[in-house]
Amino acid sequence: MVDLSIAQHNASTTPPPVCWRNGQIVPLEQATVSVFDHGLLYGDGVFEGIRFYKGRAFRLQAHLERLFLSARAIALSIPYSIEQLTQAVVETISAAPEINGYLRLVVTRGPGPLGIDPSRCHSPVVFIVADRLQLVSERVRSEGAKVIIAATRRLGADGLDPRIKSLNYLNHILARMEASHAGADEAILLNSAGRIAEGSADNIFIVQRGELLTPPVIEGALDGITRQAVLELAEKLSIKAREIPLAPYDLFTADECFLTGTGAELIPVGYADGRKIPECPGPIYSQLLAAFRELVNSEK
Repeated sequence: MVDLSIAQHNASTTPPPVCWRNGQIVPLEQATVSVFDHGLLYGDGVFEGIRFYKGRAFRLQAHLERLFLSARAIALSIPYSIEQLTQAVVETISAAPEINGYLRLVVTRGPGPLGIDPSRCHSPVVFIVADRLQLVSERVRSEGAKVIIAATRRLGADGLDPRIKSLNYLNHILARMEASHAGADEAILLNSAGRIAEGSADNIFIVQRGELLTPPVIEGALDGITRQAVLELAEKLSIKAREIPLAPYDLFTADECFLTGTGAELIPVGYADGRKIPECPGPIYSQLLAAFRELVNSEK
């Protein structure tokens, strides 16, 4: 099992992470939240995962805009402006021990009495953690990830809109556990109608007869920043791309498949529920990966 998407820290071999909390860089022992914080107690909050390369955050404004929209959707007031959080990200990256890494920007409802009523929480907590990433293994890069269809379903848009990037990730955690138990690298979640939504921490693309396909947000897919970048690159490269509903059959019969995410970037898929994907890494994936790396190097 390889984690395709999230920052990893090993205190014995890597520099410690850096944390900005409510206005300043703080020592790790002070980077805490109250046991009465509703983000901890009830998952009441929103977050963004952001990559930084050579000391610069990738598509930071898109991440911050999504953060504020997520917060607005759950009536959570962020006590900083986008401009202030932009500066906070710059400060956090500057204090980070490495020039390439991963940021986790979190806004919680803040501490309050026990009970789910958010009106009793008056001090939202904002923190940003900068850490290094565990790079995807060469095996996965060359042979492709192994994915399974999870029994755990993605919450429907009629229950929790997938455009809200909230702290509620239990469905995805259970799906990732299924993948781990099956000896796979990632789990693909279906929606309540049995159609493909997304991975446990990434978006999914398939290629059929030279056409790039991905589920629309309404199917339960997060409107991923890397996902959007791939769609933009496909247009520039004259690769026909569509957002359409996909069934497991479409995954099983795909010519190519790959995952996208902030931490994962682009990861080829070699096997889906034991079925070999014919082209891995495939030509369209390889073309898009090269273009994505150029994009990362060119955007300032």
